[in-house]
Amino acid sequence: MARQLEEQISARFPVGQRLRVLDVGMGRGTQALRLARAGHQVTGLEQDAAMIAVARETLAGEPEGIQERMRIIEGDGRETGAHFLPGSFDVVLCHGVLMYVEEPDPLLAGLARVLAHGGLLSLLVRNGDALAMRPGLSGDWAGALAAFGTTAYRNQLGLDVRADRLGALTDTLAGIGAPLHTWYGVRVFTDTAVAGAEVPDDVEALLAVEERAGRTDPYRGVAALLHLCGVRD
Repeated sequence: MARQLEEQISARFPVGQRLRVLDVGMGRGTQALRLARAGHQVTGLEQDAAMIAVARETLAGEPEGIQERMRIIEGDGRETGAHFLPGSFDVVLCHGVLMYVEEPDPLLAGLARVLAHGGLLSLLVRNGDALAMRPGLSGDWAGALAAFGTTAYRNQLGLDVRADRLGALTDTLAGIGAPLHTWYGVRVFTDTAVAGAEVPDDVEALLAVEERAGRTDPYRGVAALLHLCGVRD
């Protein structure tokens, strides 16, 4: 999934352009580190001390040049104005974060403010229009029925969280000055894969199918996750 997102983000910019990237809620830093390895200047913002410790330990094992391109800041994504000046970044990532935020609009408005003109706001959210897919494909018919007409669900960590709908986020992005440029489906066919399963021999074919489905209707509309790309106007 990380490679798919990276390719979708990079498609917005000329090949070889070095980007200033902010990863809000970076977690263990997987996506941030991939982008730093690719030559971009990356800032990771995270409030969970345990996640930060893992990210710092991983970064310490990287070559010096990559370490110099990535910095880690402890902080809340809702307080970007306290850490960064307006227009500081070419790309702002907010992946797997909105599901934990009850009122996401102020957070998103703050992220748009730190984007440079023409910059990309990259959101990865649970698809609120397809919550019945996972339980339905798993044969959990009661769970599938309960998923219709709601955006509430229990994630794989056992936490009660919230999904987002494409239409509502499209309106929000327009309202904060970063209207939707394009969107993709993520994990169209692989959402029910068992965590920790062995990588299949035909993984490249699997990735090719997921990438194609993620940009093709009607498949992308029933993906487990949505990747929305808004562009700062």
